[in-house]
Amino acid sequence: MDNTLLLEAPLRSVALPVAAPTTPLATTLSVRWARHLDEVRAAQRLRHAVFAGEMGARLRTPLPGHDIDLFDDYCEHLLVTPLGSDEVIGTYRVLTPAQARRVGSTYSDTEFDLTRLRGVRERMVELGRSCVHAGHRHGGVILALWGALGGFMQRNGLDVMIGCASVPMHQDGRLAAGLWQRVQRDHLAPIDWQVRPRLPLPLDRIDPAPDVQPPALIKGYLRLGARVMGPPAWDPDFNTADLPMVMRLGDLSPRHRKHFLGVA
Repeated sequence: MDNTLLLEAPLRSVALPVAAPTTPLATTLSVRWARHLDEVRAAQRLRHAVFAGEMGARLRTPLPGHDIDLFDDYCEHLLVTPLGSDEVIGTYRVLTPAQARRVGSTYSDTEFDLTRLRGVRERMVELGRSCVHAGHRHGGVILALWGALGGFMQRNGLDVMIGCASVPMHQDGRLAAGLWQRVQRDHLAPIDWQVRPRLPLPLDRIDPAPDVQPPALIKGYLRLGARVMGPPAWDPDFNTADLPMVMRLGDLSPRHRKHFLGVA
């Protein structure tokens, strides 16, 4: 995918329709790729409000009130806004194979040993920094983001998504440990897709909370067919346990293809 940048360039200035208008809320949203730095900054402000303001992350950032790291300049930034407004209420950033080569790695590489994924890197995008404004956390925003992501992957000939799904370290990690206990039983990836954390959550020293339900976003991924690639890493800056997740477009059920790809 050495021509990924050429494929991406037109998308920066094109507003994307909501691909899955299954609720009235979905039809009131606009989805687009960030076209200039001001729009990227709007996404970074939302990220800061959610990660630092709500979750208490300790962010090292060159610009106060913004969540910025070295990967941002290499990523495509997907934005959701209400129709007729420039307020960013939902965002993802997407790192393509070509841009991952330019920056030298993915963000997930900093948390996990991804050696077993070397055979799919040319077809693999990394999703990251996903968040939704506290006042707009309904299914329409997520469906809008997923529909745009599915179309992007199809246009660019990509079929694997990876990313870190973060779980707050509530109850000294007991909730995260309980969630790992649950998902490894029902949603663990095959051995050839499994990875190892560089800074593991010390699961052997944590009493897992019983009957933990996955957070809404992780539950949505799992329903689409995503798999967990291994035990969580601990991110001390964000104070989260990060689960490595993978979703292959070929694993989508016919029912879910419509939501993600806009096709039956």
